[in-house]
Amino acid sequence: MSDEALVEVVEAPVQLPLLSAPRAEVFLVETEEQLAEAVETLGAGAGWFAVDAERASGFKYSQRAYLIQVYRQGSPIYLIDPAAICPVLSAEPFSGLARVMSNAGWILHAASQDIPCLRELGLVAPELFDTELGSRIAGLPRVGLGAVTENLLSLRLAKEHSAVDWSIRPLANDWLIYAALDVDVLFELKDALEAVLNEQGKLDWAKQEFEAALRAQPKAPKLDKWRGMTGLHEVKEPRRLAVARELWLAREQLAVKLDVSPGRLIPDASIVSVAKATPKTKPELAGSRSFVGRASRTYLDLWWKAIQDGSSTNDLPPLKVASVGIPNHRIWPTRFPEADARLKSTRPVLAEIAESHNLPVENLLTPDFLRQICFEPPALDTESVAAALLALGARPWQTQLVSKALADALFEVASEEPNQQAN
Repeated sequence: MSDEALVEVVEAPVQLPLLSAPRAEVFLVETEEQLAEAVETLGAGAGWFAVDAERASGFKYSQRAYLIQVYRQGSPIYLIDPAAICPVLSAEPFSGLARVMSNAGWILHAASQDIPCLRELGLVAPELFDTELGSRIAGLPRVGLGAVTENLLSLRLAKEHSAVDWSIRPLANDWLIYAALDVDVLFELKDALEAVLNEQGKLDWAKQEFEAALRAQPKAPKLDKWRGMTGLHEVKEPRRLAVARELWLAREQLAVKLDVSPGRLIPDASIVSVAKATPKTKPELAGSRSFVGRASRTYLDLWWKAIQDGSSTNDLPPLKVASVGIPNHRIWPTRFPEADARLKSTRPVLAEIAESHNLPVENLLTPDFLRQICFEPPALDTESVAAALLALGARPWQTQLVSKALADALFEVASEEPNQQAN
């Protein structure tokens, strides 16, 4: 046999067809009159709504929707521009749309990202099917919209504009095409994903997750948000912390006024650097090479006043604040060794269950719920563990899968503790 015959033939990978343009008619809705026409057409249809929203995260301070995509089978894809219809955020102009969209379920991809900005406009789903969350429950290897579309529909999506500034007007035509594609495929994805979940026996699990996503409430804002600045741990003195706080507050107020993402005015690193050095004069601040950002010099008086306020205030922040809730699990090994032993014992148990059901472990049980159970364990029986998990917010399907195994693991650790103490 010749050498050529021994060479293995490697076939080129199959290139999936590209969906580069929406398959339904697309209308841009920029006036209340156009919105009324869209509402009438959508209201005459039947079935689920495919929904998406585009924000300007990273560019604007607000998280308002700058574009809403709404599609109902048999209707056009409507690209609704809330900023054009109502420059000052208000739900009133969208009351008709809210009424129509409350009559049928919504399909979204990664709904938790879009639900808050839609609620600001009075748009609330009565029922949800989240194709990203459903894909996680189904055990798909990648759960981005493009990846899920390729996996389930054998189609590639044109996805070039995911990080653009959607507040810019006029919106570019290729951006609008991208936006329309986000809802074009959702009906087919829902059908395909329902079939997969049903075959795996996980459809009820997914429905419980969708319902929980609808009920989820926003987290309460932190009292000292300024302490979340990147690199603030490098500031070791209360007076310098006060300077950092005042600079952060000044930046926050300016960001709200200009509706600009705070980090685009001056980055956290600049605030931390100034707080550590604490310039003695305004020219010294202006000459600092580490004080950067597009607003660093144009609003120099604002930043200098903040430094002066922080340098003179009697309201000095403590270096550390008492944590709310259970302590951070990273300090458990030295501070709370018994809780740490419980956590280290239960994690492999959950990982094994997740693997056996082809689930991401974080979707099997919220990591914080596990930490709560390990730090303050209930009675070590299945019923008590299940009740504690449900009280934290775990779904019934999750407690059914994990409660016995967690109770057994916790009981085993508790049984070993007297022996460890005796040694």
